[in-house]
Amino acid sequence: MIWLAGLALLPWVAVAGMVLFGIHEPPVLSPAGSAGKPPAHHFPSVRIVVPARNEARGIEACLCSLAVQDYPDFTITVVDDRSTDGTRRLALSVPPGNARKIEVIAGDPLPAGWFGKPWACAQGSRDAHEELFLFTDADTLHEPSLLRSTVRALAEDEVSAISLLGRQELGSFGERLIQPQIFTLLALRYRKFAQPLERGQRRNAIANGQYILVRKGAYEDIGGHRAIRGEVVEDLRFAQLLTGGGHRLSLRTEKDRFSTRMYQSLGEVLNGWTKNLAIGARQSAGGWGRFVLTVIIGYVALLWLVPPGVLLGLSAAAFLGTTIPGTLLAWSAAATLLGLGVWIGVYTRFEVSPAYALLYPLG
Repeated sequence: MIWLAGLALLPWVAVAGMVLFGIHEPPVLSPAGSAGKPPAHHFPSVRIVVPARNEARGIEACLCSLAVQDYPDFTITVVDDRSTDGTRRLALSVPPGNARKIEVIAGDPLPAGWFGKPWACAQGSRDAHEELFLFTDADTLHEPSLLRSTVRALAEDEVSAISLLGRQELGSFGERLIQPQIFTLLALRYRKFAQPLERGQRRNAIANGQYILVRKGAYEDIGGHRAIRGEVVEDLRFAQLLTGGGHRLSLRTEKDRFSTRMYQSLGEVLNGWTKNLAIGARQSAGGWGRFVLTVIIGYVALLWLVPPGVLLGLSAAAFLGTTIPGTLLAWSAAATLLGLGVWIGVYTRFEVSPAYALLYPLG
């Protein structure tokens, strides 16, 4: 009956192959280089908007990395959304560097129907005369050549907006255990990035709110952040509105020059992803979103939790002297080993110790 156990393993083999070999990251952002730079007037002006609420632990490093961008014409606007932890003071202490200026504005009270981040971004881009808007988070770090390279990629791809996927800094136990699994799940859902996303790909469009560079005309055409004022997962909705409105969107990977640390504790990870996944699934799948999310969770539980659970149960029964079915034991052991192999590959990809794969059911 070993052949029966082998047949029952086929779904696990298929998913293992998909996770290990079927995930394709967006194209890597090309370096700007220093030789043969075009004259400064070839580079459009950029307004960098940094929404910040209680970001004291990272705002200074973020602004310092933005201020030294090797770019001829940019302004940095920090929108302090009524922080209580010294964010404003730290932001004001950063010298402008290569930027025309760093302005720190006090955010207005939140209007009815708005969420905090869209409201801060809307205030930061209000009355701006620059040709491009860069929306980036206060927990990000940027190497000096990043903005120049991204602006060039915007022109090369002939798109209205470009979003970057950077390196995720994982410090705590909870981050290292859960974040690689979440990003792998997202990578399995969103896979077609080789070419810019267009109108017909609206349902599959996604952007990373940690770094979105958009042309002012396209931004205003879709209604700016007012159009996504009530969206918790605002970057996903932003990408859908852009592509649905006929604007092309590119995604690029840049792990050497762009990084972020989204969360710094298990509690932050759980709170953040509970919100983003639940609402993002509904946005991505339309009216079927809640059902689709339920099916996905059930399938993931079946796929990754049942085999080790069965194996533990059978091992306990055997220890107590109970006769156990050999076929079921072979299947559960093989499926568990497949799972371990998959998650060793995943954690290694995110530069996390492969020992975390031993805890993958907990994740």
